[in-house]
Amino acid sequence: MFNYKDFLYIKTIAEEKSISKAAAKLYISQPSLSQTIQKIEEGLGTQIFNRSSQGVNLTFAGEKYYETALKVLSIYNDFTNDISYINNLQKGTIHVGATTFLGTMIFPEVIIDFNRKYPNIEIYITEGDSKSLEKKVENFEVDLALSHYHPLRRNSAIEYNDLYCDRFVVVTEKNSPVSKYSKLKDDKNYLSLIDLKDEEFILLRKDRGIRRICDIIFDEAKFEPKIKLTTTNFETAKRLAIRGYGITIMPHYYLKIFNEDIDYDYYFIDSEEAYWIRCLCANPNMYKSKITLEFIKTVEKFFKE
Repeated sequence: MFNYKDFLYIKTIAEEKSISKAAAKLYISQPSLSQTIQKIEEGLGTQIFNRSSQGVNLTFAGEKYYETALKVLSIYNDFTNDISYINNLQKGTIHVGATTFLGTMIFPEVIIDFNRKYPNIEIYITEGDSKSLEKKVENFEVDLALSHYHPLRRNSAIEYNDLYCDRFVVVTEKNSPVSKYSKLKDDKNYLSLIDLKDEEFILLRKDRGIRRICDIIFDEAKFEPKIKLTTTNFETAKRLAIRGYGITIMPHYYLKIFNEDIDYDYYFIDSEEAYWIRCLCANPNMYKSKITLEFIKTVEKFFKE
């Protein structure tokens, strides 16, 4: 098996045409260099150098070895230069996943900030729902994924870097009859699910992340909602709710994603399970490069600010 030093030693001897001169240039002893040549030649089963009183010259096999050494050393030098650029964040790539709406809200700010500091880092974005993104993290298809999770449905194969805890809220039309059940706590209006037993719900489809959290809330409260309509889009559910078609449940933060001209009410749910945690998902078995760590810092900075 050959290594970088073998190629470097043969190249230097061939160019110096002298083992003693090559040894001096390589800062090693002549006997040590001679032993290395002998081992290489024994490994190849042929001589690399013809030796004479005037010095050494390459054999035909030695010329082939020398040509190969030049190519290998050139590739190795390019590789080490690339690694140096990557380590200094002057070059590289990062593959990041995000749920569609989190990407819409957060990535424009985060990516511009990151690119301002590291303009030569290429960023590749994959969008999907939280479940599919966790699968991509598990399969090493993305370095990180901006997503959500609930502790009761934690995936043991994922490393979660918590960013923000977002409470779920009930969204209704303005001055809905359910307002009479609301209770003020910590300057927020709360509703208990038991007070919504007669209400009709607009919920997302069961494969949506928001619906999975809603089902956790319902299961823990042993509450069976009356479902009037199911949709794939939380904004559709919200707009129907604020027009009095029913009521819906969604993360508080998501109220900010689209502007709505019609006024409406919302209430925090009086349940310990009515939340999810916004996070960066990573595979615990994946090495985190400097680029990845810096991207994590940029996302964390966004949430702190």
